[in-house]
Amino acid sequence: MNRRMMQQAQELQARLAKAQQELAEATVETTAGGGAVTVTITGQQQFKSIKISPEAINPDDAELLEDLVLAAVNEAIAKSQELVAERMSKVTGGLKIPGLS
Repeated sequence: MNRRMMQQAQELQARLAKAQQELAEATVETTAGGGAVTVTITGQQQFKSIKISPEAINPDDAELLEDLVLAAVNEAIAKSQELVAERMSKVTGGLKIPGLS
């Protein structure tokens, strides 16, 4: 590997590390049931919070609340993955690197 290629690889590695740090700090928020359930997740798929409005808590219909939480969590994961793909695409210039998106 010549010197220029080594330098480019090091620059890419630095940009990837910075992007990973930014993703750890970036959050996306989703809701389900008209705001009954709100989920916040980072760009590294770490959940920051799950909030449930008191009105959504019905002891006679726990299944509805379970479905709302599941829907919000799945949407949050999908949005977080979209954020990762978008950020990594910017860093790599669209180059597909296994394990990054």
